[in-house]
Amino acid sequence: MLFGMSSLLMIYLLFGGYSGVSRATVSRRLSFNDEPFTLLHAGDQMQVKLDLNIPGFLPFPYIIVREVLQRHDGQSWSFEESVIPSFRGTAQLMFQTPSLERGRYHFTDTVCMSEDIFGIMEHKGVVHAPGQFRVMPRSVFIPYWNLFDRNSRMAGPQTALSTSRRETTQINGVRDYVYGDRLTRIHWNATARTGTWKSKEFEHESVPKTMLILDATAAHYATNEQFELAVSTVTSLLEYGNRERIGMGLCTLGKQLNVFVPAGTILERQKMLHHLVDIQADGIGKLFPKLESAARLFPQGSYFVLISPMKGQPVMELIRWATSHGMNPSHLYVQSLNRKDLTNDWISILRTRGILGSSFSTLQELPSAIGGNSYDKA
Repeated sequence: MLFGMSSLLMIYLLFGGYSGVSRATVSRRLSFNDEPFTLLHAGDQMQVKLDLNIPGFLPFPYIIVREVLQRHDGQSWSFEESVIPSFRGTAQLMFQTPSLERGRYHFTDTVCMSEDIFGIMEHKGVVHAPGQFRVMPRSVFIPYWNLFDRNSRMAGPQTALSTSRRETTQINGVRDYVYGDRLTRIHWNATARTGTWKSKEFEHESVPKTMLILDATAAHYATNEQFELAVSTVTSLLEYGNRERIGMGLCTLGKQLNVFVPAGTILERQKMLHHLVDIQADGIGKLFPKLESAARLFPQGSYFVLISPMKGQPVMELIRWATSHGMNPSHLYVQSLNRKDLTNDWISILRTRGILGSSFSTLQELPSAIGGNSYDKA
């Protein structure tokens, strides 16, 4: 009897060692708001579904699943949940990540653990279920930017005659009807073909190209939230340029100098946005030498838009440099919410020198800051 019991126990342990959790397979599905995963923005939450399959004949009362989500800068989040598998060894686990900030994320190896029904052995398996995604920076809808206002006193002499976004007579496609469109604008053939109102889309007159200059120097930012505000500002402006068909380029002044020349293609815009996903405030030193080294990449006659929390003489030096290279400078002054200026003296100084400037301390303030006559509000 003792021999029989020992033999059964050895066979049980042998089967348990070569089957079960140690050979489990896991498949991962990522979604957002119960829809297939497309694109996340900062502040969104990712929904994760894991399908587990445990081979073998031994039943398990529960399975503990451990997950680790890592960000590109080394931050990580741990998740641990338990699930009861079916008699066929299948189980499904669902969980949701916390609100995520911009960056690249990936899941490390999934750890599955359990004990047999008698509590004799602990079974453990490590499974690799790929899961990578990007979280884009926050952005805000900008309906209007006074930088391209041909009637602005601060637009500068180089752009006074060429900043109109008036439409030409050249048809560039068809769009949905917008309330207020004139009858002459309605595309009758497309309306009859689709059954819904369609309007003609005309090409716009060209405007000078725009270079967005993002200050990514660590010493210039009081908090990380202030730098995130600067990154979100650039993202919002790029989306505005894409919507208004304005050729925009990007220059980031961090640990490394990165310059994207103005382009109107979706591919180039995606490169800029993906660069903003990874960028950190890791720059050191002055901005002027970095700009001087890339002077040949800045189109003459373009808008030079500096996004920075810096003010005073260093900014005036950059403005003079941009003017000497035939560009029209302006400054978007990124204030710290914790150290918000009580007055707007810096914008007043820019106004007296004929330079367009705006200040804001939150992303929600950006549309009104750059959409109104900021030189009159100073």
